[in-house]
Amino acid sequence: MLIIRNEENFAEKSTFGFTYAKFIVFSFTFCILILLLSFFLVETLLSQWFDPRHSQMEANRQLIELSIELDSLEYEVYKKQQFIENFQNILTGNVEQNPETEFEEDKELTELKAGTDKSDFSEIDSQFRQQFESGEINQQLALNRAGSLVMQEIFFFSPIDGIISSKYDSYNQHYGIDIVAKRNEPVKCITDGTVILSSWTQDSGYVIAVQHRGDLISVYKHNAELLKKVGNFVGAGEIISITGNTGELTDGPHLHFELWFKGNPVNPEEFVSL
Repeated sequence: MLIIRNEENFAEKSTFGFTYAKFIVFSFTFCILILLLSFFLVETLLSQWFDPRHSQMEANRQLIELSIELDSLEYEVYKKQQFIENFQNILTGNVEQNPETEFEEDKELTELKAGTDKSDFSEIDSQFRQQFESGEINQQLALNRAGSLVMQEIFFFSPIDGIISSKYDSYNQHYGIDIVAKRNEPVKCITDGTVILSSWTQDSGYVIAVQHRGDLISVYKHNAELLKKVGNFVGAGEIISITGNTGELTDGPHLHFELWFKGNPVNPEEFVSL
């Protein structure tokens, strides 16, 4: 028992009684607080200090953010150029093509097809052989082959159940697929990885990107809400976001899903069952 007395007359001011039960409860509570504080430090400050991958993940996150911002700027420039060209066509009166001009173009195309010589194909074939021997095509084929071998060893979960409304088209710079789904549907991570981007962009809305093994990155755009932060480890099939309709480049609730291997986009339908 602890007794606190007055300095002048030594009268008792307050007393504190200690028992074994109180001591055990106090000790247990103190240990729990220390344990929770340790877990908090491990997940925040200590992970940044002692994890060698933190700097690499931070650099990858910044690279992804810069790439997305660059794509947004390129799209804005493209829209402005289209607007200027359309406005110039309206001012000059070249809105519709003259039917006589169309007939002349069709006639020239017919004459060109009729006058095509087989020797032209030999020139095209020689150019293809030159590119193949120089290694340009070999490098691309080797990259595709390596990506297929790496990703064939990984089991991929479907990010969401829905209907594909827009397929992968690298020619038109559509480096992913659009999956139409209901609003507020959960989006699952296709395989184990670490979140390297969890942010907002004007065109794509809420975006989350996960880096997987084998230099593979999956990107999920137009979400209504992000459930994971940068640096979080997510398992295969774990929910990372909620579908939505955020961003300017969308006209309805859907998920824009991309796969990138060694910095190059690949068709998700070739590896992920949707």
